[in-house]
Amino acid sequence: MSIPKNKDEVEQNPRSSYFNLPPLDVSVAFPRATPVSTFPPSVSDYYQFSDLLTVEDQALRMRVRECMEKEIAPIMTEYWEKAKFPFHAIPKLGSLGVAGGTIKGYGCPGLSITASALAMAEVARVDASCSTFILVHSSLAMLTIAFCGSEEQKLKYLPSLAQFSTVACWALTEPDYGSDASGLKTTAIKVEGGWILEGKKRWIGNSTFADLLVVFARNTTTNQINGFIVKKDAPGLTVTKIENKIGLRIVQNGDIVMKRVFVPDEDRLPGVNSFQDTNKVLAVSRVMVAWQPIGISMGVYDMCHRYLKERKQFGAPLAAFQINQQKLVHMLGNVQAMVLVGWRLCKLYEKEKMTPGQASLAKAWISLKARETASIGRELLGGNGILADFLVAKALCDLEPIYTYEGTYDINSLITGREITGLASFKPAMLSKRSRM
Repeated sequence: MSIPKNKDEVEQNPRSSYFNLPPLDVSVAFPRATPVSTFPPSVSDYYQFSDLLTVEDQALRMRVRECMEKEIAPIMTEYWEKAKFPFHAIPKLGSLGVAGGTIKGYGCPGLSITASALAMAEVARVDASCSTFILVHSSLAMLTIAFCGSEEQKLKYLPSLAQFSTVACWALTEPDYGSDASGLKTTAIKVEGGWILEGKKRWIGNSTFADLLVVFARNTTTNQINGFIVKKDAPGLTVTKIENKIGLRIVQNGDIVMKRVFVPDEDRLPGVNSFQDTNKVLAVSRVMVAWQPIGISMGVYDMCHRYLKERKQFGAPLAAFQINQQKLVHMLGNVQAMVLVGWRLCKLYEKEKMTPGQASLAKAWISLKARETASIGRELLGGNGILADFLVAKALCDLEPIYTYEGTYDINSLITGREITGLASFKPAMLSKRSRM
């Protein structure tokens, strides 16, 4: 028996260190269950939703699907387990031509929001973390520059961001201000030639390695929220990775501290002068976020469908048992309903008819049904359902932060509730009364 010499040796290969055995191969341990490194074929389009797509949309969808299944599926479990980001995959994601989404010009693809949403779903179907990485970079940071930046800023920053030559993050949330994001305390003080930023941000995806940080701060003169582009090497800027997450572990979320960070005038976003300007970006990103759990649910269904046909118990495939078939059909029904809600949301946006309440209801309801779908899938896989090797456990964990970010289920419900009743209910009545005194 070989005794490990040090802690690092144990961590690198615990089985071989203690027992002189090779690393465990899941496909050998469970010969009737193919691991997710070989991704299952797509079988969730039961109502032939693809017939509604243009030829161009179908081609984009297949291009993204092929890349994700070939390049990301074999490595994602390892990186998820280690909570590390696969930087070598960024050029492959860049080659898909989806960064920038609906932005036209400046090297961006100018996709319809439907095509952009489909691409997001296909990325999330294989790995939710990669879809969040793209969403933060593209549908938040890039879109803010496109909507609220000057022509010079668009020409300067968007082309490299569209190629993933540079990476961006979007810093709104603060340690004390999550759902109540409009109450942020980070300040922007006007000085000669620029601005001084002071404050903290939390849960900022991509922030540990982003080249550009789109930061929101309160103008101390006007008390309005302004937007700024901050470079990663700015003096006074510190970013620390948030550890010990149970979901979206590949995403590198960070705590940001800004101590007298100077931002030149040319990097202040002229189109951000209130929280309402930020909401223009959130309206689009909320559509994209709604399609993340759709894609995750597609992948979970595909995995469970293959698993039940491969895995045998009591002398028959698990797919032959009535209860398993009922659960599989329940999952399939959820996916069809989620797709149709997401599809209609995109069409409303394209016709400029989408309301904030509609976007919020879609995000809230779809993420709720996705949790249910992943939970049923966990049951179907039995003991293997708690292994990231078979996708479902990983998807179950990844859905938790998605259920929460871009507005929690409760906050999104209140946005829709305000729209259908005309009455806002975000603050307790007693607190609102006191604030008026």
